[in-house]
Amino acid sequence: MFSRAFSSGVQPVELARKLAKEMDAHKTASVSRVYVPNEYTIWLSEADHEKIKGYESSLEQELSAHLLEHARRHDYDLLTRPVVKLDQDERLRLGEFGIQTRLVKPPQRQGAEPTQGEHGHTMVYSATQAQNARSKRKAEQLVETRAIVALDDRRYVLDGPVAVVGRSKEADCVVDDPNVSRKHAELRRSSNGDWSVVDLGSTNGVKVNGRRVSSARLSPGDEISLGTTFFAFDIEQ
Repeated sequence: MFSRAFSSGVQPVELARKLAKEMDAHKTASVSRVYVPNEYTIWLSEADHEKIKGYESSLEQELSAHLLEHARRHDYDLLTRPVVKLDQDERLRLGEFGIQTRLVKPPQRQGAEPTQGEHGHTMVYSATQAQNARSKRKAEQLVETRAIVALDDRRYVLDGPVAVVGRSKEADCVVDDPNVSRKHAELRRSSNGDWSVVDLGSTNGVKVNGRRVSSARLSPGDEISLGTTFFAFDIEQ
């Protein structure tokens, strides 16, 4: 909930900024996705609510579109399009407002059969399947690859499983760039031989093919930028 006073009343642009902040604050990470609330109720004072009565529906749609674009820019997942409702709370004064968020499942269509996930599903395991899975994991663990980093006129061959990239002389890949942190990022090899890059809380961040990431799986030919330094990544079997 937010409560901020404006002598001339609540401004729509301030509502939009605070809605986006609430979306960021209430994100929930699953295994591979980041979910954010899809229902937002804005509580206004009686005076502020009276001012927007003529265009309340239009403002709700505009704020919904703003949240949808914010979610797209940050790769958030939504169960439905964001819904914004403007309501009134007599306890609030002019210029004060509150925001309440909820993560709401989409309504099930009338007469629709429950899906397998809603019904509950019993997974059947067998000793043979478990043994095959263990054998497969063991085989994957034997995959060894080396990362190739082409940086200016230097070429680093990294055996892994972890290599530090940064400005420090102790780093595995030394980058002579004042915009790069001492320990800027790590290159990590997984058990199946894949490599990923992980930002170590650097000041200027990490980009893969022009897109800023906190961590990302890498493929041969990817271009990674740290600060103002770019290098090409490759994998050697």
